[in-house]
Amino acid sequence: MGVKINSKELVAVLEAMPCEQNLMLVGKHGIGKSQILSRYFESKGQKVVTLFLGQMSDPGDLIGLPHFDESTGKTEFMPPYWFPTDGKPIVLFLDELNRARPEVLQTIMDLTLNRKLAGKNLPEGSRIISAVNDGEEYQLTDLDPALVSRFNIYEFLPSVQEWLLWADKNKIDARVIDFISENPDMLDGKNFTREDQGLEKTPDRRAWERVSDILKENEISPFLKNIIAGIVGMPAAAKFFAFLSQKRLLGAKEILLGSFAKTKASMKNYTTPDIASINESLFRFIETESYEKSDAKKISENLSSYFDYLVSENLREAQAHFVNLFSSSAYPNALVFLVSNCSALYKKMTEFIKSI
Repeated sequence: MGVKINSKELVAVLEAMPCEQNLMLVGKHGIGKSQILSRYFESKGQKVVTLFLGQMSDPGDLIGLPHFDESTGKTEFMPPYWFPTDGKPIVLFLDELNRARPEVLQTIMDLTLNRKLAGKNLPEGSRIISAVNDGEEYQLTDLDPALVSRFNIYEFLPSVQEWLLWADKNKIDARVIDFISENPDMLDGKNFTREDQGLEKTPDRRAWERVSDILKENEISPFLKNIIAGIVGMPAAAKFFAFLSQKRLLGAKEILLGSFAKTKASMKNYTTPDIASINESLFRFIETESYEKSDAKKISENLSSYFDYLVSENLREAQAHFVNLFSSSAYPNALVFLVSNCSALYKKMTEFIKSI
């Protein structure tokens, strides 16, 4: 495959790419391609029209139906329901491009090259973006090299960290967030993909969102496991419920908004991976601003006490992970918070870096 990009890099591509150039995103189902595109362009005031090409039975579904114009004596195609008639540019999102029938793909050729559909021009400034699935588990149509050449192609691989940030902002159930934080391989079901999977359910990002919705409305019960297994598959559901039955790690809110002098006693038996998960949750909590502004002082004090605890316990790997999160570009809001509110902690982290 070609160039790999995550969600943040996809936005950078959209910012840099002229609207005359076509974009193709390659990736698994359920990873948020359409959601990210819709959110980005709607924030710019641009309408996104999504067409599921795999559901179209013939070119008429795309270009509209023929109509005889008695005034000209010619047959014309009536514009389909989605075609813009107000002259305003649109973002045309061609989903499932490599699931389309060959005759539908032929119609796409002129659209991607000349921005024309059955002789009618898309409004100037319109964009064309397509999405395709890739993998032996999909039933796909081979794409003509001439069609492929009309797209700038990127493999879309949004990171687990990006999804966790999104999940925090969108109030996904904390149990799902904690599970994925400790089991990142479960987010997209990479361990469960098989060539012969057929109707075998595997986890993906959309599925975990559905699990969150069910958890918010139902008490944990044996039968709930079966319900969730129908969403993410039995192996993922079994591991998720085993996780729920284990002792839960301290949450960011408990550490940052409580009394750290009391909560630190619960951390005595935590492993380095446990502490790393907590580090991530602390930075996500601050990044998503999941707190009242009046709590900033308490958060800064508890965060400093937390780092002091890592130092006092000589947990250097955990310290290094904490400092690495601060140094990365993944949490810009958290970085600003620490620099603005935690001067003593900032100094300690700087000294730690020098000691490495």
